[in-house]
Amino acid sequence: MYNRFLDERTARDIDQRIAKVLKGLGDPEPPLRLELVRDLLQLDRGFYSSTDTGAIAETVHRLKIAGKQIILRPSLLIDVVKKLELKALWVPDRKRILLDSELPSSKQRWGEAHEIGHGLLPWHEAVMHGDKKRTLSLTCEQQLEAEANHAAGRLLFLREAFTDRLLSSPTTFDRIKQLSTEFGNTMTSTLWRAVEASIQPVFGLVSQHPRRAILEDPIRYFVRSRTFERQFGTVTPQEVFDRLGAFCRGGGGPIGSEEIPFRDANGVQHLFLLESFFNSHEALTLGVYRSERHAVVGVAS
Repeated sequence: MYNRFLDERTARDIDQRIAKVLKGLGDPEPPLRLELVRDLLQLDRGFYSSTDTGAIAETVHRLKIAGKQIILRPSLLIDVVKKLELKALWVPDRKRILLDSELPSSKQRWGEAHEIGHGLLPWHEAVMHGDKKRTLSLTCEQQLEAEANHAAGRLLFLREAFTDRLLSSPTTFDRIKQLSTEFGNTMTSTLWRAVEASIQPVFGLVSQHPRRAILEDPIRYFVRSRTFERQFGTVTPQEVFDRLGAFCRGGGGPIGSEEIPFRDANGVQHLFLLESFFNSHEALTLGVYRSERHAVVGVAS
């Protein structure tokens, strides 16, 4: 649910690898064309159906060169896809990316970039082979996924090209929509990247519609900037979600905005401007720091 922060050394290593890829492409302007990335890195891309076991098996069967199976453990691949409900995966035996054909095209872009991220990080290869002698702890698995997500974000948003544009004007939901279009990425991934790139206390919440929640846990992601995490680490995603119900209305597009107080780690209240947008599937909420909230003291006449 929470975004995971990488240590400075790991983030720098990943960024250097992304910089090398973008330099090889001539430092392109947005939006990034992933087919050019695949050509540069000599990657293959294929598709499978996560809801059709037979289709998965057929996909694996077709992945042969000169009659030799290029995926060393095809049964493991099928098991992993079924059990983990994967929407994309990296097959290191052949430098191949497989995407679920039933994944919306807008989300296939992020899935592909995420798997490219796995492929660019050499320390991921051992675990991606599925060696049964190796067992991943949940913490380790989350770390690997966070690293691949970081790589995907830096790749799709062209490193500092996105950050420079973001910080050149106030962070608002309208600005996130503009950057989403400019870089050719979903609003959800753009919201995530904008929050993590911010230098001020900012957060993003991805959830069900606050007035139409039907799941026991309506919250999908709670993304925080480093500054927000340090100063407002006691604020919970459930607390944010509960506040949305007081002012969010409507069934599509912008569904509400309001200044809401939250307490910092010392118990002092501060105001954040919350803007929520419903894309027909999820509510995306951006929270941007405004100021400390000062108590209003009445003076008797």
